[in-house]
Amino acid sequence: MGLSMATAGMWVERWERQQQLYALDREERFAVIADATEHLCVDRDRPLLLDLGCGPGSLSARLARRLPDAEIVAVDMDPVLLELGRTQHADAARYVDAVIGEEGWTDALQLDRNVDVAVTTTALHYLPANVLIRTYTALAALLRPGGALVNGDHFPPDGSPCSELTAHVGLRRAERTGAHGPADEDWGAWWQAAAGDPELADLFQERAKRYSSCVDGNQHLSVGRHTQLLRGAGFAHVTTVWQVGDSCVLVAQKD
Repeated sequence: MGLSMATAGMWVERWERQQQLYALDREERFAVIADATEHLCVDRDRPLLLDLGCGPGSLSARLARRLPDAEIVAVDMDPVLLELGRTQHADAARYVDAVIGEEGWTDALQLDRNVDVAVTTTALHYLPANVLIRTYTALAALLRPGGALVNGDHFPPDGSPCSELTAHVGLRRAERTGAHGPADEDWGAWWQAAAGDPELADLFQERAKRYSSCVDGNQHLSVGRHTQLLRGAGFAHVTTVWQVGDSCVLVAQKD
């Protein structure tokens, strides 16, 4: 028996609420990613977008509304979040189950042409640094000339005095907007509650197999280091187009 629309809708709504605790000005960041994507695709009749670490389709759904003529391929390895996306946002994207950075992951995408824009938000920082480098190189190969990676995440600046300053500014912004105020559910509570839903039981069993071990990500890498890695992977132009605290939208574009 498949996941019901009502159940998927409820868990996706709760996911959206708890994620606001972790991505400062989350809706504005989504909007900026869409702005950049729209600009990069201005001359493309049927742009091909790749959503990396798509989760339950939050970014894909917003991009589908902004660029209704786009074809979106959304990739993730989490069976729970993928099924929520496939059910709640079925029309937004074609969802692909693959582990970003692993051998052969780009083949699993089954793309029939070069990608115009790859997008991601709060996802690639989970990759170990060596896997991130491979991923940047693979993305550069997938993208058309002039194509770009648009990445919304937390990127600390170079040097601890600057990183402490941006972190402080971000925290104060969150306090003023109430983004980090009392919430009925955080990330851990969401996963704990979802694990108790009988409709998700089989998916959680599969998830447990895939997440049997944890690895360190690349959260410590500065925006300067990301820029170096991106340029080394084949991206000629790298710039931050939006920033609040250390929450940034970083765009890397090929010639």
